[in-house]
Amino acid sequence: MRLIQFRAMGCHIEARLDTDNEKTATVLAQVPAWFEAWEQALSRFRPDSELNQLNAQAGRGAVPVSETVWDVLQAALAAANATDGLVTPTILPALKEAGYTTSFDQLPKSQPVGAAPDPQAIIQSAQAWRDIRTNPVRRTVALPPGVQLDFGGIAKGWAAEEAAKRLGRYAPALVDAGGDIAVSGPQRNGHPWLILVASPFDDGDIDAIALAGGVVATSGRDYRRWLKGTQWQHHIIDPRTGRPADTDLVSVTVIARTAVRAELAAKTVLILGSEAGMRWLEAQKDIAALLVRETGDVLPSPFWHLFRWPYQQAAGG
Repeated sequence: MRLIQFRAMGCHIEARLDTDNEKTATVLAQVPAWFEAWEQALSRFRPDSELNQLNAQAGRGAVPVSETVWDVLQAALAAANATDGLVTPTILPALKEAGYTTSFDQLPKSQPVGAAPDPQAIIQSAQAWRDIRTNPVRRTVALPPGVQLDFGGIAKGWAAEEAAKRLGRYAPALVDAGGDIAVSGPQRNGHPWLILVASPFDDGDIDAIALAGGVVATSGRDYRRWLKGTQWQHHIIDPRTGRPADTDLVSVTVIARTAVRAELAAKTVLILGSEAGMRWLEAQKDIAALLVRETGDVLPSPFWHLFRWPYQQAAGG
């Protein structure tokens, strides 16, 4: 097993190749450069990033974009379409209003309350994803006036999945980007990868899953949170209100075939809350999820047991 670890996209990154071939060390050493290029394209926290350049052109017509920005935007818009806008990239004004104005490691954990903005304008901006115009032939994007993009977890999940695909050409691969985990397929012995699900309450792991392919994504409000005045804020925005989601869930971990599917499901369920979120999950036949309430209760969705590590071992997985 070969391993590389580094920091990128504001989180710890880990990439594994299940091989003893020394030649694969060269390709594994390229992974940090891949993430650096993706972060330079996709981060809103880098003033000269391609995403910030695109946001600066809102209302000024079509802008040519790189393949990376195009692919992630298409993934983000697909998530918005699949959730009827509940998960959308057009939430940057709402994030800034909540106080998420810089990378989390530099963010003041206590902030004063500023002048109240027009709440309706924040909501309209968050719901304006349908007004984005894209041209696949010219690979251009036209943002409406006032619309600003933040790719958030979609970018991390996409990057983990893309890196796992690239590494998977050489050997079975696992890439973990701050809890968004993609695997290219089973390990070389045919067994699935063992993945631990951490508790959002910092008290160890709450479950273990066996993953032979696909993506695991976790959305939570346990880590990225801060005080604004006397009110706790977090980064999961409900576009219906333009504010951090008012939910009884602390975290949601999802297993799905693709990064887009896993990310949109995790955020959708977190925003909806445990009761409505579980009803939504029961209608999805390709998703397994583990929900953690703020009370500490752990709620598995109907298909979660299919991925539990003991079940897979007993089944010979």
